Amino acid sequence: MVAQQLRGRQIRSERVLEAMLRVPRHEFVGEELRTRAYDDEPLPIGEGQTISQPYMVASMTEALELAGTERVLEVGTGSGYQAAVLALLAREVYSIESRAALAMEARERLARLGGYENVHVHAGDGTLGLPELAPFDAIVVAAGAPEMPGPLVAQLAEGGRIVVPIGGREEQQLVCGRKIEGKLRADTMYFCRFVPLVGRHGWAEDFR
Repeated sequence: MVAQQLRGRQIRSERVLEAMLRVPRHEFVGEELRTRAYDDEPLPIGEGQTISQPYMVASMTEALELAGTERVLEVGTGSGYQAAVLALLAREVYSIESRAALAMEARERLARLGGYENVHVHAGDGTLGLPELAPFDAIVVAAGAPEMPGPLVAQLAEGGRIVVPIGGREEQQLVCGRKIEGKLRADTMYFCRFVPLVGRHGWAEDFR
C-alpha cells in the first residue's frame, strides 16, 4: 500500500508514510472487509459512511504539513482511521463525528488498539467545530461540503492550515487553505468524491 499507492503517487512526507505504515488499517474496517483493507479504494463502515482510500488519507494529511506540536481538529471521525494516523503526527487530535454510534465505536476501537491516547472523539455537528477547544493549528474535513464552513475557518489559528472537499453531493474539489492575517488563502488541489458533510453549515439533512 505505502510503496505503490502512496510513495508511487508522489506522497513525499516521510513522516506521513511512516504513520501510514504503523497504523493497522484492517482494524478499522469490518471483519468481512479485512482482506480488502489495503486496497486502493474507500470501503463502507456502516451508516452510509466510508473509510477513505489510503491515498486520500495520506494526501490530505500531508497537506496539513504537521510538525508534531499541533492541535488538530478532524471533522468526520468515521471508524477512526485518519484520527489514528494524525495521532502519530500531531500533539493532540480532536475528532468530531455526527453519528453517535460511529463516534462511540471509534472511541472504543482506538482505546482497544492502544497508542492513541492523544485522540479525543466527540459526537456532534462537525460543521460547528469545537469552539470551546479552539483555536486549532490544523483542520481536516473528511466529507464534502457545499462551501467552506465559516465556523471552522473561525476556529483555525493564525498560520494554520485547513483541508476540505468543496462542491456538490457527488463530486468535489479538495481545497487547502492557510489563514494569513485573519483571512483564508486557499488553493484547489484536485477533484475528489466524499460522502456529504451534514450539519448546520453543510448539507441540510437530518443527522444522528
